[in-house]
Amino acid sequence: MAEQRLWAVVDVARGMAAERGLVEAALAGADRARRALDGSFAAISVREREPGGTGGLRLRVLVNVGELTADEQPVPDAEFRVDEPFPDAPPPAGRAAPGAPDAPEAARLAEPDGAGPHASWLRARGRGSALVAPILLHGGVWGELRVARGPAQPTFTPEEMAFAPALAAVLAAGLAQYERLAETRRLAFSDALTGLANRRAVDHALAEALRRHRSAGAALTLVVCDVNGLKRVNDTHGHAVGDRLLIRFARVLSQAADGLPGALAARLGGDEFCLLAVGAEPADVERAAAEVCRGAAALELSEGVACGVASTVAVPGRLRSGRRLFRLADAAQYRAKAARSPSPVVAGARDWERVAALAGGPAGRERRAFRGRRPPDGRSG
Repeated sequence: MAEQRLWAVVDVARGMAAERGLVEAALAGADRARRALDGSFAAISVREREPGGTGGLRLRVLVNVGELTADEQPVPDAEFRVDEPFPDAPPPAGRAAPGAPDAPEAARLAEPDGAGPHASWLRARGRGSALVAPILLHGGVWGELRVARGPAQPTFTPEEMAFAPALAAVLAAGLAQYERLAETRRLAFSDALTGLANRRAVDHALAEALRRHRSAGAALTLVVCDVNGLKRVNDTHGHAVGDRLLIRFARVLSQAADGLPGALAARLGGDEFCLLAVGAEPADVERAAAEVCRGAAALELSEGVACGVASTVAVPGRLRSGRRLFRLADAAQYRAKAARSPSPVVAGARDWERVAALAGGPAGRERRAFRGRRPPDGRSG
């Protein structure tokens, strides 16, 4: 039996390590924990504060596996349970013995004829006993592993209750690894000042969008924005004030992106931003760009924003290069800036002809041809 449990622990660790993301790893870990404990169902939930500043705790279900009821999904968008908090630390008198009720590592047993949220959850779903073990991370309770059995199965034994924390510990180690990877990815693909995506994230998103465009003809629409007057704000009021203007504009851009499913709002660097939409109607993106222009104009100390919009609907055939879409949007954005336009300028057939005519030259030279000047230091176009 001890050897079987050791192999069960190894199986959970291997299953999580083979996955690429947090949710996928949680699905693999939960399913292997379910099989190790001979359960018909398992879930991993994350403890979080309830919204509204009430200070209460709730459990947001991350994944469900096994035999699911009609209202359960493998990866639910919004499934919550009332939290029956595990203690965050051992009692002051010292560390409780493993399995003691006050030990944060101890698993709990719930049965449908009992009291409390665990028992109510079992009764509502027609399940038998449930074993609930805390997942400990960062010095506290991160969430819980819940494994349930059907009504015809035997109740979990004390030995199984004692084994559950070992499985939860392996899950915690795997989840911690994926959390670190997710944080590393967030830092690598986000702009430190505004919290938006950065140019690296745009390049990755655009590469994927181009694959969808070439294979299925999905429309790509790009909005390129320059915040007007940032240098004047920096010179007159200081860079801290200029940074606050950029942060406020980032919120305006992010809100506009929220209205376009799957759209990406990003800061390319300096005063340059963009919004990339895949599969959206170009007219909807143009309306979102108009909202960006209006929102930017209303910001304190703002001189508005110059927006250029380019869509693959203006490109004959399939777009071959994301760089070319950027040049097309950049040409429209420069026309908006030159005209001090309060509204976005949409690239058309004439802009495409100019981009196509300059396609053989270096990227920097093409951009200078559009703008009639050298780009500022550090910008290659």
